[in-house]
Amino acid sequence: MASVDFKERQLTIKLVYYGPPLSGKTTNLRFLHKQVDRLNRGRLMTLDTKDDRTLFFDLLPIFFKTSGLSFRVKVYTVPGQPIHEATRRIVLQAVDGVAFIADSQASQQRANKESYKNLRKNLESLGISRDRVPIVVQYNKRDLGDIIAEDSMKPFARIPRPEPVYPASAIDGTGVINTFFGLLSHTWDAVDRHMNIAKGFGIGQDAFMEVVKKHINNIAS
Repeated sequence: MASVDFKERQLTIKLVYYGPPLSGKTTNLRFLHKQVDRLNRGRLMTLDTKDDRTLFFDLLPIFFKTSGLSFRVKVYTVPGQPIHEATRRIVLQAVDGVAFIADSQASQQRANKESYKNLRKNLESLGISRDRVPIVVQYNKRDLGDIIAEDSMKPFARIPRPEPVYPASAIDGTGVINTFFGLLSHTWDAVDRHMNIAKGFGIGQDAFMEVVKKHINNIAS
């Protein structure tokens, strides 16, 4: 759950990028990190194996301050390999919003579905409800040849309020920032519903997102 200090006027939001192995979670964070103003970003910490798969997690703290209100946005990825199931659950603890990074390649659709099922299972095991933690879906690797059609890029959950879907090519940054902005705006709404952030801080989603966008260079849509 978001960490809120009304006395100090501080809000900390935790976002997690989830998905199957090699779907582009780390690539998303690396591109995002480069687009954030230097004064507003922390050091991007990664721990990779020899085959360049994330072994533990990436941590990207982004700091913003406006009107006496401080924001801290923490962005993590989880390891995609099944052997790191325990690590994925640990990283998901206290999450406020999830970006599910799916692989657009036709051959990877089963892996996408299994990973999404695993995400829902882990959220449930942690007592995290769908109403409290929004999920957006990014279909990455749209630059490759063997990919599913755009009309096949659908949300994974069959619920009244399905996840928003974003096409992307994280290798060149296309769709990365749009995915992040979408996730952050939906996360703000969820946090506000449960913690009355807008009333307590006197700032709404539009103002919050405007501040964030001023510090991130959206060069690739």
